[in-house]
Amino acid sequence: MSTALAREELQRAAVGRPTALTLGIFDGVHRGHQALMERVIESAARFGLASGVVTLHPHPRQVINPAIKIDYITSLEDRLELLRALGLQCVSPVTFTSELAQTDAVSFVQLLVDHLQLQHLVIGPDFALGRKRGGDPQALAVLGDQLGFTVEVIDLLEAADAKVSSTDIREALSAGAIDRVNELLGRRFSLHGPVVRGAERGRTIGFPTANIAVGADRALPATGVYATVAHVAETCFSSVTNIGVRPTFDDGTAVTIESHIFDFDADIYEQDIRIDFATRLRGERKFSGVDELVSQMQRDSDAARQVFRE
Repeated sequence: MSTALAREELQRAAVGRPTALTLGIFDGVHRGHQALMERVIESAARFGLASGVVTLHPHPRQVINPAIKIDYITSLEDRLELLRALGLQCVSPVTFTSELAQTDAVSFVQLLVDHLQLQHLVIGPDFALGRKRGGDPQALAVLGDQLGFTVEVIDLLEAADAKVSSTDIREALSAGAIDRVNELLGRRFSLHGPVVRGAERGRTIGFPTANIAVGADRALPATGVYATVAHVAETCFSSVTNIGVRPTFDDGTAVTIESHIFDFDADIYEQDIRIDFATRLRGERKFSGVDELVSQMQRDSDAARQVFRE
């Protein structure tokens, strides 16, 4: 099986010195991932190595079974930015292909040894790599003896008596439990993308909104209204964001993300902005008409302002 693409990507990320690495998907870069990266950095410093991570994209399950749809907590771009911000010296995205899925554990690890000078591998107890998950911790320890690297197995971080996982976060998002999502992430959940033109009804009723386009593969919070922070260029503003299908106007089933940014009236069409979600204010509902909707939007705005005052 060809691993040419993986070789090229690993070579591109190489830092020219031996490394301590971890490997996985790391969607969300949540608190559990952060704890793992901290251990990699600590171990790298202890052994005089460069610290690094190899992150796979798209999700292997999606490659092995294309019928499976994965909703990502973070885009790949955001994932890489978050990983770099943790202080890792080598952040290597690797495209997971059907060819890579058929690569055995020995060949997979040899890529890391050859191109990233792997000398120390940090993994969780349930970790496995390679075809048929042949590279479990015990097999990797044997491989390490043969190829010249050590293996460190650490317990994964738990929160509220449950393992912190990307699946937990997706489930909390789908329930609208944004406070729980933020607790598991260790930061506010965010979405970002370009501002696109919508129906532009908001401006006519006194609540102009920025309509944000995000990738179709992004996990979204449950429909409803949220207190949010909008990052526009280098400035942040309090805001209120609606995620939903605008049932009052019977706009169909397409979910939109619309943010009313407080004390802001600049033209930002086609600009990228980021929305951080602080808390959920209410679920989505259909109103009897525009007047009732406007009254509720005012209450939502007041509630969001109160969240940030507190």
